[in-house]
Amino acid sequence: MGRDDWTAFQAAGAYCGSEVDRADGYIHMSTAGQLAETARRHYADRRDLVILTVDLAPLGEAMKWEASRGGALFPHLFADLPRTAVTQARAAEVVDGEIVWGEPA
Repeated sequence: MGRDDWTAFQAAGAYCGSEVDRADGYIHMSTAGQLAETARRHYADRRDLVILTVDLAPLGEAMKWEASRGGALFPHLFADLPRTAVTQARAAEVVDGEIVWGEPA
């Protein structure tokens, strides 16, 4: 998510997703192993990212694993993401297709 979305998420205590997420009916997420390709495909040359680590356990049945890119299973959240499920947030940029990590957000 962008830094502005992160700031709003912290203030609201929950995140209802991006415009694309809301149109699709769920919040798109990626595993650690899927993150680099997701960043390359959807966030090329973004300098204002905040990448979250989320504890999936408290999300319960709202978390579904569905086939997406190349048939790989991706985590999709069919509910708002509560701030309490976020265990880490780090600033990041995508530079020349690679994630460059920044400080904790």
